[in-house]
Amino acid sequence: MENKLMDLRKLEKNKKFGYLFYISYRGGSFDAFDEVKNKKSVKGRFREIMNSLGFTWAKGIQQAGRTDAKVSAGENILYVSSGYPGDMDEITLRFNEISKKEMKIKKVQKTLSDLVIPDLVEAREYCYRYPPAKIKNSDEEIQRLCRELSGTYDVSEFTDFKGQQLKEKVRSVEVSFRDKGLWFQGSSFMPKQVRIMSGYILTGEKTPLPGKYLNLEKIYLKKELEALFIEKAPEIKETNLLYAEKMGELYIFYVKASKKGEFIGTRGKNIKNLRKKYGDIVVREVADVL
Repeated sequence: MENKLMDLRKLEKNKKFGYLFYISYRGGSFDAFDEVKNKKSVKGRFREIMNSLGFTWAKGIQQAGRTDAKVSAGENILYVSSGYPGDMDEITLRFNEISKKEMKIKKVQKTLSDLVIPDLVEAREYCYRYPPAKIKNSDEEIQRLCRELSGTYDVSEFTDFKGQQLKEKVRSVEVSFRDKGLWFQGSSFMPKQVRIMSGYILTGEKTPLPGKYLNLEKIYLKKELEALFIEKAPEIKETNLLYAEKMGELYIFYVKASKKGEFIGTRGKNIKNLRKKYGDIVVREVADVL
């Protein structure tokens, strides 16, 4: 109980929240994924636009999945911790207007700050769609190789020099061929693994095929992260309450700083009654606008 109360107090005092930005982007519009000097990158462009809109953060940008140069994403997730107090729907609208379709925010999920997102990803799913005219192997051979390469094993023969230097070389991967594409699902991949496997399955050669045909399709998050999603709770109406949010069975109540004492009540009488009604509650102050 003591640890639980400490967590609640931390949530009440912490001025930041975490934000998961579900994004899509065209790989051909960028030279890199991570921020690199003198190169246009996915993270760099994201930071540039967000900062221009007044949304800032102190630490770096975490990602649910890293993509090679020219690789696109139908869904990737970028995560930052920020004390931004504004409307995320407005931020999303303005971001997408500025980005001119090279990158798009599909949705924003509010959660706790200072999480380690790569550790909270269950799986990543990629699809490689190579032009049919360039495929050398038959459908039967492709299906056979998909079965052969699915499983948990040392995949270092399907990586580059950088990957060979990694200590952990065992990966779990499921490969299938459907809808004119090679589909790869796994919790983690080595550098260039998907593109080299695609080359082997489709052409018989262990060489990385071009990144422009690869797409990060979907990110699967662990249930423990989904349990930390913070949602709006518009059905909650109480005197002096500006608005409420909910995280699992926990409610977060927002009140003006000048009304917090009145909201809590003498010797905490009001908040005790509210906790009998709703269960666990933390109260966060919202600065009064003069």
